[in-house]
Amino acid sequence: MPETKEAEINLLKQEMRLVPAAEADRTKLLDKVTEIVHKYEKDVEVSLAEQGQNCSIAHRHCDGDCCGHTHSQEETAGKKLILRFGVGLAFFVAACLWQKQGQTALFLISYAIFGYDVILQALKNISKGQVFDENFLMSLSTVGAMVIGEMSEAVFVMLFYQVGEAFQDYAVRRSRRSITALMDIRPDFAHVLTADGSLQKVSPEQVAIGDVIVVKAGEKIPLDGTVVEGSALLDTAALTGESLPREVEAGSTVLSGCINRDGLLHVEVTKPFGESTVMKILELVENAAGRKSKTEKFITRFARVYTPAVVGLAVLLAVVPPILGQGAFSQWIGRALIFLVVSCPCALVLSVPLSYFAGIGAASKNGILIKGGNVLDTLCHTKRIVFDKTGTLTKGQFTVTKIEGENPAALLEMAAAGESLSNHPVARAIAKHFETETGRQPEGITDYAEQGGMGITCQWKGAHLALGNRRLMEKEGVSCPEAVGTGSVVYVAKDGVYEGYLVVDDTIKDGAADALAALQPYGVTETVMLTGDGKAAAEKVGNTLGIHRIYAELLPADKLHILENMPQMEEGAKTAFVGDGINDAPVLAGADVGIAMGAMGSDAAMEAADVVLMDDDLRKISVGLRIAKNTRKIVMQNIVFALGIKILVLLLSALGMATMWIAVFADVGVAVLAILNAMRKK
Repeated sequence: MPETKEAEINLLKQEMRLVPAAEADRTKLLDKVTEIVHKYEKDVEVSLAEQGQNCSIAHRHCDGDCCGHTHSQEETAGKKLILRFGVGLAFFVAACLWQKQGQTALFLISYAIFGYDVILQALKNISKGQVFDENFLMSLSTVGAMVIGEMSEAVFVMLFYQVGEAFQDYAVRRSRRSITALMDIRPDFAHVLTADGSLQKVSPEQVAIGDVIVVKAGEKIPLDGTVVEGSALLDTAALTGESLPREVEAGSTVLSGCINRDGLLHVEVTKPFGESTVMKILELVENAAGRKSKTEKFITRFARVYTPAVVGLAVLLAVVPPILGQGAFSQWIGRALIFLVVSCPCALVLSVPLSYFAGIGAASKNGILIKGGNVLDTLCHTKRIVFDKTGTLTKGQFTVTKIEGENPAALLEMAAAGESLSNHPVARAIAKHFETETGRQPEGITDYAEQGGMGITCQWKGAHLALGNRRLMEKEGVSCPEAVGTGSVVYVAKDGVYEGYLVVDDTIKDGAADALAALQPYGVTETVMLTGDGKAAAEKVGNTLGIHRIYAELLPADKLHILENMPQMEEGAKTAFVGDGINDAPVLAGADVGIAMGAMGSDAAMEAADVVLMDDDLRKISVGLRIAKNTRKIVMQNIVFALGIKILVLLLSALGMATMWIAVFADVGVAVLAILNAMRKK
């Protein structure tokens, strides 16, 4: 439609979303889309999406209350299906055993039981101009088989087709349910502490920033916040995939979706429900199904051409040979009917998206959020991984290891005061060291200003302070000696006079070396580290971990420039960037694949990254690569298997060497096997 810019189908949400073109009238477009959709399926709900959702139009299948099939509904439908198959099979067996008058009637009754809905749907679609679908093909082939006297084959084809359809529906529901159950972290309520000390049970949407909520043992934390009272162990498995509980106490940050295993927590809410971690995760997982890989898009285009082409060949096969005197019409019509059965591309259309869907679900179960099948494909071709250092390869838990100056105590106080308003890990380490040493909080600064990639400047007790690296000292016109030692060096100058320096060091994450070594079996041939730290500190970490190339003393803008100008690799090879979300959003967005580590609660990282690791475990990178490569392998297996079998049966049927039974296997049997393969563990 010219009025639309793009269309997206989401398997998990059972929803199709249209984005209008810039000049389109949304109201008129809504009416037009509604008319088209209801022409084919009257029960589908069509509506304008809420503001802030790309001004789109959404239409989705509604089952009752639009919440999907319940277990009781599925159980009832399953019983009806078993009854239908049982009765139809009874008539079919009776017809096969009854070799006297009335056998044809028994076959027709059995066929009607198995195929009435297929024929009705085919007629309905034909009346709307939708001819080449599986209902039409199956109806035409089975009715044609009965016309030429193949009654038993016609009934069995319809029976096997219905069994295959039932299994396919079950497989899709199971795959969807595996993710929705896994991501069942949306809280249903919150206990708000009122002014009189009582608890009020409300919907999480009704809770405001600053409200205090009470979370009891066994309850989900409904909103992001800070613990103001109490302590407990939190189960974060739904977010991170890790079973090890996390201990929290007063002052700790807690995220929605975690489960309070014991204790009683009073939490001050810091984000509204719509912006909470649990809602962002659910949105990421739901929308991932809509971001299609190139393979999925190709299969969709291929299916549009494949079915009409095979139907055309079937018509030629039925007409041309008899006209040329190569046999009777009945013989070639029988072969053409086999063509029709094989012409349905169900095995590809279902199994390929289901493979990617299952891959995204397997990653989610491991605390890895992958934003679509296109990202899985890119991960498969990743040959180079670029790491940020602080907080990614190292713990980001700094300690002051050296204070060098004429008056170390005064130097520490100046540095702590200047860094007191910064959230950088180095700044926090200096402030914490001062509090530990003196028992006091640093204070008294004004005119605080961060100098990007260099440090900070401020006013303290009437003096101008500059704290940062050598570039900042050069900018301030301060001459300073080269610091001795490894770690992050913070030079301090007061009123343009050099006062000394502090060395703040970090520690490498446990298991980091093993985690990087585990990347090689999945095709990663080069690792790179980018950091703003000094060369000595960077080389110490890089050499310990076996990093191939190290770039040090970088400004934030330098990281993206270096990433974009790295040496070319083999054609098709991709580069991934791994960062902890602090000042990394531009690089995460600029890489072929942006991987944000430990991104729980980091809005910028979750938005910019293609892959979100919900904790700080570097081993999750190799897990994500394994899932991506296994998913890709399964997709290619299904494509080769399905097309190979179909082409073989088409050739055999043209030569008269294939029966209708073989054709049914090539259609329904192959589809079932491909779906089973798609659902394999990744």
